[in-house]
Amino acid sequence: MRTLTVGAVMTRDLCTVAPVTEFKDIAALLTREAISAVPVVDAEGTLRGVVSEADLLPKEEYVGAPHRPSRFSRKRAHKADALRARDLMTAPVWTVDIGTPLPDVARELVRGGMRRLFVLDEGKLVGVVARRDLLGVFLRPDQDLCEEIRSEVFERALLADPGCYSVTVASGVVTLLGRLERRSAVTAAGELAALVPGVVDICNRLDYVWDDERA
Repeated sequence: MRTLTVGAVMTRDLCTVAPVTEFKDIAALLTREAISAVPVVDAEGTLRGVVSEADLLPKEEYVGAPHRPSRFSRKRAHKADALRARDLMTAPVWTVDIGTPLPDVARELVRGGMRRLFVLDEGKLVGVVARRDLLGVFLRPDQDLCEEIRSEVFERALLADPGCYSVTVASGVVTLLGRLERRSAVTAAGELAALVPGVVDICNRLDYVWDDERA
């Protein structure tokens, strides 16, 4: 089965800044590009950190204040005084490899409560993937899903007779009808079809001739 990886959905054309990039230039970049964060990359192309809107806000929050509240942590105080990306950035950065399957990426985003992950290829920054990028797979046309399930699941994986089954897709929901020879094939058909990128749900109504899963 074909599994989409982060390399297929990530944004490749991303803005970066150098460690010496100044505060005002970073703020201007975030505003101009309508982005919430920018990676910090050194001369060798190595990802060193990321500067987000949250990293810039301490300076605005306490600009001109003669005394900072006790709750103002040392880290935030450092960012409030910082003038360049190397002092503003947050590190280390959450990253994924370009070959990481999309389900693993989704779990990482949810588990870490993150909006984005930066993508590395052999240790070098090559892109960024956001939550909305993962949602894009659900925009695949129903006909594309139907054709992939027929070819990849039934023809290639199960070697099923085309006259023994039917596949319909409506709004991403897949319905499987017909009769296969073995119960294990029916189970596999549902499980494999669910792995096709863009499938929202599976309604497996396939029947079987004999039960090869009975103990």
